[in-house]
Amino acid sequence: MSVRTGREFLSIPGPTNIPDSVLSAMHQPAIDIYQKDFPLLTDSLLQDLKDIFKTTGKSFIFIANGHGAWEAALSNVLSKGDKVLVLESGLFANGWGAAGATLGLDIEILPGSWQDAVKPDAVATRLKADTSHDIKAILMVQVDTASSLVNDVEAVGKAIQSTGHPALFMVDTIASLGTMNFEMDKWGVDVAVAAAQKGLMSPPGLSFNAVSKRAMEIHQEANLRTAYWDWTARMGDIHYQKYSGTPPEHLLFALQKSFEILKEETLEAATHRHKLLAGATWAAVEKWSEGAALSFNVPNPAERSTGVTTVRIAEKYDPADLLSYCDKKCGVVVGIGIGDLNGKAIRIAHMGFANAPMLLGTIGVLDMGLKALGIPHGGGAIDAAITYLSKNVPPE
Repeated sequence: MSVRTGREFLSIPGPTNIPDSVLSAMHQPAIDIYQKDFPLLTDSLLQDLKDIFKTTGKSFIFIANGHGAWEAALSNVLSKGDKVLVLESGLFANGWGAAGATLGLDIEILPGSWQDAVKPDAVATRLKADTSHDIKAILMVQVDTASSLVNDVEAVGKAIQSTGHPALFMVDTIASLGTMNFEMDKWGVDVAVAAAQKGLMSPPGLSFNAVSKRAMEIHQEANLRTAYWDWTARMGDIHYQKYSGTPPEHLLFALQKSFEILKEETLEAATHRHKLLAGATWAAVEKWSEGAALSFNVPNPAERSTGVTTVRIAEKYDPADLLSYCDKKCGVVVGIGIGDLNGKAIRIAHMGFANAPMLLGTIGVLDMGLKALGIPHGGGAIDAAITYLSKNVPPE
């Protein structure tokens, strides 16, 4: 027996829900990539990216997932053997560093935690010790979807600037762009990377680099540049050079519609919406945690992502059982724990094209699963989430 029939709820931190209008935007014939309207579409998307990154620098579109954007960023500004400092805060900064190691970069991990954000003072201390300026770049994620940590990009940027160290500051915004504020130029970020399938509400397959003037200058001396990822080659006069070949037309149609949706809501409103959905989720998890089997992976609310919440489950209980119940019995797909939290946690996404009914449905089904499986938890989670939203979403 199940109550699964109906529209499936997807509550994972990427790929996220794709709006029907975005799906519909792709449902059209292919067009001539040389006709005048198509280059204008590319120009508008590149400007939209600059606007959302909040930069006056260059922007680039790649036919790739976020790992492609990682490689593009590294290969365009670094040379083989360069030392790169990775600021650990979960899984994905280290993953970016590991990708760099395959390119011949010398990767150093600044040890961090899966439960605490990057410490700006620790970054400054390491850079001050690098008196010979061997470190050429610093890698950090704004949000790590494995741990659900959020790092303070502005504070880390100030810490770097306070040392006078010339290393490039490179930030992964794959899990944050479109869900929270990011100010590339103001915060001193030299290279930012992102992808389409999370806060930007588009299908997987597109990723992006945003590049400061300083990074473009350093780019001229990088010897890891390759034909496909090369920023300079993508600035050629011929339109298809911007994609290093045939443009991914239908993914671009989708992205255009996603930007239209985000502009209509406004980035500020989207940021606030994510805060509200996160607050409701945290209210529910606080109630569940009273049963001692569930707990926040990130204890400090100020360091929790507003796009995804990672919830630890006591060793006695298998998260896979809860996730299977939610999916097979109710049609709600919740994220698995990954990396060090594989088999130890679940991840509740409230990211991208998400609203209160979707979130409350997900929380309700999780609560149902906890009860059905006999996993100890405090009561009143749904009511706590509703109460939070009712207090923070006034009639007018």
